[in-house]
Amino acid sequence: MARALTIIPIDGVAEIGTGDVLAELIVAAGRDQGTPCVDGDCLVVTQKIVSKAEGRLVELDPDDTDARRRLVESESTRVLRRRGELLISETRHGFVCANAGVDLSNVTAGFAALLPVDPDRSARRIRDGIRAHGGVEVAVIVSDTFGRAWRIGLADVAIGVAGIAGVVDLRGEVDALGRELQVSEIAVADEIASAAELVMGKADGIPVAIVRGLDPAWFRDGTTRELVRHPSEDLFR
Repeated sequence: MARALTIIPIDGVAEIGTGDVLAELIVAAGRDQGTPCVDGDCLVVTQKIVSKAEGRLVELDPDDTDARRRLVESESTRVLRRRGELLISETRHGFVCANAGVDLSNVTAGFAALLPVDPDRSARRIRDGIRAHGGVEVAVIVSDTFGRAWRIGLADVAIGVAGIAGVVDLRGEVDALGRELQVSEIAVADEIASAAELVMGKADGIPVAIVRGLDPAWFRDGTTRELVRHPSEDLFR
């Protein structure tokens, strides 16, 4: 039977500052709008508020292109491509993305947001906090916006996960016509992140969403390492 999903934006999360406890604020905002988390939900939380809470902001003059380049390079293990001010680099996490995830949008003028040091740990911290403050068991995905090889446009992906699979391996199962699946590994954490972004938006100030109705079999200890292709299998590196 087909599974229906419900995606609920959580509005009313206050502007985040360094040291804020995200789980406490998320639980309070969900209750205030009448949509508290329940067991089996998956929370998608944008990287920006995680970085703000963890103090991953640095001063940066947006007009100083040399300073921005140096910052991106300092956040990269290597730079793969350069085109004008755009750098495609590999971060310490193994992510290949534009400008090492350094972002000036939705932060105070004169500052840039950096990726969390350990996004999986950030997701686990939020998950543990939701359990403590809300009394429910949920999964958590920290999401960010990436471009994609071969495709035009941006999409949200998972950069941190806790309590849910990064990838679901369907190899060995059979399709609707009875053929055995040979290469089907589904990036469910990325798909959930992208689905949540449809209700959060890029400019609507909604940094958290609940995704409800996911397959219970997906809930397990997961990590974004599942989603990072090894360089030996990567045609772009």
